[in-house]
Amino acid sequence: MRRRVLSFKNTILRHFAVPGLLLLFATANAMAQSGDAHAQDQGKAAAANAEAARENQRKTDEFAEAAQAINGPAGNPECVWLGRRVVRLMWVDDLDTAFRHLDLYDRFGCPGGHIQAAFRCLTRFGGTIDDKVPRSLDLRVHACWINPQAQPQTAAAAAATTSGSAAPSAAPSPAPAASPAPTASPSPAAK
Repeated sequence: MRRRVLSFKNTILRHFAVPGLLLLFATANAMAQSGDAHAQDQGKAAAANAEAARENQRKTDEFAEAAQAINGPAGNPECVWLGRRVVRLMWVDDLDTAFRHLDLYDRFGCPGGHIQAAFRCLTRFGGTIDDKVPRSLDLRVHACWINPQAQPQTAAAAAATTSGSAAPSAAPSPAPAASPAPTASPSPAAK
């Protein structure tokens, strides 16, 4: 009886030992090929930290630029952040989210007219925004937030040539004409 139990144990051990050794060799080979995983992770983490630091510095510089260029509450960081976000969301036709952000914008006491002027500027530059170029829209929104009176180069050049001067003038470009008052639609003819 004792012999049968021992032979049964040996049989089981032999069946588990061979796959166990193969598994051990396979893991050792995989570890040897991958190298030091910790060193690779540190390199990726350092690159990600450097990229995050550059991104944060860029954002800080944009807010500082807006505070210097814009007098009043529209230059406050919270107004700049929320306002640019509202203008961008309106451009990509996400009006529900834009209106939610606009409520926050109003709660901070930011001027609603600046959003209107920045969006008007963005529509003038609509042809220069390329979806394939990363950050094209964000850069144009920021430029329009800083200077809502900006004109596209072609429109500015056409305005300079029609005014009769060959050299560009230092005078500010004229404001767009006010839209005409709406008129009543004609009533249908009676029969």
